[in-house]
Amino acid sequence: MKTASPFKFISPPNSLVTVCFDGKEYQLPECENLAAALLAAGVQSIRQTPASGAPRAPFCMMGACFECLVVIDGATRQSCTTEVREELVAEKTKLVGGLDDGGS
Repeated sequence: MKTASPFKFISPPNSLVTVCFDGKEYQLPECENLAAALLAAGVQSIRQTPASGAPRAPFCMMGACFECLVVIDGATRQSCTTEVREELVAEKTKLVGGLDDGGS
């Protein structure tokens, strides 16, 4: 299985900070878009669909589609409009009305 990400930054990042996503630590470029930084770090799934639990990844990268929703500080946010900062903790959104509660 291929593990290297096809996503790359155009130029090397100036400064890396530690970010925790779904319980795993990543060194990501400070002040970059969180969704892009996670993709470049090899994260393939940002959330799961509520209906089926299918993995989803960022799509539009400009805040229009809501495919990149994550939970930060207890609030659901778009990772494509969130800036990477030191000690940021994000996790996949929890399934609602889907597989984790027996479906609806």
